[in-house]
Amino acid sequence: QVQLVESGGGLVQAGGSLRLSCAASGSIFTINTMGWYRQAPGKQRELVAVTSSGGRTNYADSVKGRFTISRDNAKNTVDLQMNSLKPDDTAVYYCKADTLIPRRTYWGQGTQVTVSS
Repeated sequence: QVQLVESGGGLVQAGGSLRLSCAASGSIFTINTMGWYRQAPGKQRELVAVTSSGGRTNYADSVKGRFTISRDNAKNTVDLQMNSLKPDDTAVYYCKADTLIPRRTYWGQGTQVTVSS
């Protein structure tokens, strides 16, 4: 089992910045990829950014150049630095971790990010 706890959400004006953090505990040695997803009201959950245990990253086109994902394998954390925030970035942001053995997916409880115009 893997437990994920997010922190760092809040209210910010357009153009501002926020940093989200996700801490993993439990069977952390089995974690492969970690990442961030978001879900806005009335919309499906979507990928924001992911990173593999080897450091490869992938970003949604809508956040490229504004968001940066970083992972600290020693601390078992994954952060999301969000700059130049837009009202369209308003959503609940979820941390996600995938394990290899067994092959499972874990989600955090979510943290609200609200960007005012």
